[in-house]
Amino acid sequence: MARKAMRGVLARGRHRFAAVATVTEAWDFLATNVKVDLVFLELKLEGESGLTLLQLLRANPFFKGMPVVIYTAAAERDLVQRALALKIQNFLVKPYRDEQILAEVAKTAANGWRARHFEEEKSFCTLMGYTPAGLRQMLGALRTELVAAEPRLRTQVETKLTSGAMDLLGELSSDAEAAGAWGVVDFVKGLRACAETEDWPALLQGIESLAIAERIIDCHLNPALVPLPFLSAEERNAEEEARIRRVWTEAPVQRRCPVVERGLVERQVAALPGCPIVDSIAASFQMSATGYPSSLAPLMDLAEKDPALSVQLLLSANQVRRREEQDLEPIENPRLSVGLLGELRLASLASGLITTEERMMHVPPCSWPNFRMFQIGVARMARYTCGYLEMPSLEPRAYTAGLVHDIGKLLLLHLYPVGFQVIAEYARERRLAFAAAEQFFLGCTSRDLAVQFCELHGLPRWYVSVMRWADDPAAATDDAELVAIVTLARNLCRQNRVGWSGSVGKDEIGSIADTPEWQVLRQRVFPSFNLQKFEAEAHAQCRAIKLELYGRMGG
Repeated sequence: MARKAMRGVLARGRHRFAAVATVTEAWDFLATNVKVDLVFLELKLEGESGLTLLQLLRANPFFKGMPVVIYTAAAERDLVQRALALKIQNFLVKPYRDEQILAEVAKTAANGWRARHFEEEKSFCTLMGYTPAGLRQMLGALRTELVAAEPRLRTQVETKLTSGAMDLLGELSSDAEAAGAWGVVDFVKGLRACAETEDWPALLQGIESLAIAERIIDCHLNPALVPLPFLSAEERNAEEEARIRRVWTEAPVQRRCPVVERGLVERQVAALPGCPIVDSIAASFQMSATGYPSSLAPLMDLAEKDPALSVQLLLSANQVRRREEQDLEPIENPRLSVGLLGELRLASLASGLITTEERMMHVPPCSWPNFRMFQIGVARMARYTCGYLEMPSLEPRAYTAGLVHDIGKLLLLHLYPVGFQVIAEYARERRLAFAAAEQFFLGCTSRDLAVQFCELHGLPRWYVSVMRWADDPAAATDDAELVAIVTLARNLCRQNRVGWSGSVGKDEIGSIADTPEWQVLRQRVFPSFNLQKFEAEAHAQCRAIKLELYGRMGG
């Protein structure tokens, strides 16, 4: 669960991730994959302490500067002091928080640890009279020398020939200095000290790092190289997904649209036992819900910022309430749902969550961070609108309605992940609204799927009303004001380009007075209400929310 959560956080920042379970695995992994920029280290590993790995890194001439952030469940004072003494970058306590993790990554991006082993290319070439191509050629030759030096040095150690070892190491040091590879220079200096004192065991141990030196140079010369363990699931499973993709992409030309009959889609929606949640969000929820939480606040925070999790918690809480307490108003607040369910029910719920892959939503400008940003933006603007129009009792409901109003896209993503991507590409290329492309490929829209799913599972009626009529507030027969508020918030966010909505963008921001939603809401305000002032302040608020969300989510 921790790995899934961390993978999701880093993916949202466009970073690659790999994980191992033990100190031995970690050391072997790092020695082979020097492309690693930052290590997040758990203190409690399988049968040993994570500090053991940290000590190994700090004792190595090349890894001694590798950034390490410790992330653990409990911050014991002794462990913290020992870790700080080993020069870690930071010490963080679970649960994972996106902002903290991405902030630590940003620190390493500013000054990569591998670059410290080399002179800066431009200034070094100017100083030495080299060309960039010539310097890279020298580094390539040094890399070859390091590979060839290992067996030769081992022979010198076995025969205890001090002079031979010193000569060979002298050549390496000279060539490394000429190429500005100061990390190799310092490393070889240490090996020469062992040879001079005839400390053969230490020299033999040091020879093991020759391969690391060679790989660091290779990484320096080939910065775009992506090691196999860091390839995404999409990259690894490209062939099978390409086959499925052809079925969808060729359908319009072959006149096979809709690709899936609406009846089949509806049966698949009906068969879903719960709302699909993006895998990284589900992992974060599972970590917090099953780790004997001292507080439910982190779970509440997650719930009110994720549309699918909000829906699932509302469904589960209302199911419990209907079973245990008859004839009560449904629960409409995801935070309250967390409190009602309690620790034991939350742990059970977390273990059975239905998940969908975040990576499959990445079809620029569509992506999970951009989609989630839009939902949160709509939620906050809906709450803001309620406050401005003096409807405070409706604010919590409006926030949740805005957050969950487009949950159908996650249902579609779960059922047809490749189909979702093809639909997004088709809409983008032809400048169609996402809903129009859905209708073409499926014979229905994801909004239709959301209404069916939420009615079947008993989501409070007013949220279903918003899903049903958000695109046509004038047609709403139930909860018309709530529908109009969310529609207004949705259009404000779309016009100010807060995240990704699936709609075709407008070049001009039209007047609120001309919208169908305002025809509903105008009946709730006094004749003296200053619409122009509200409109200006609403757009300003929307832009402020956009800037905040872009900063928080790495947009």
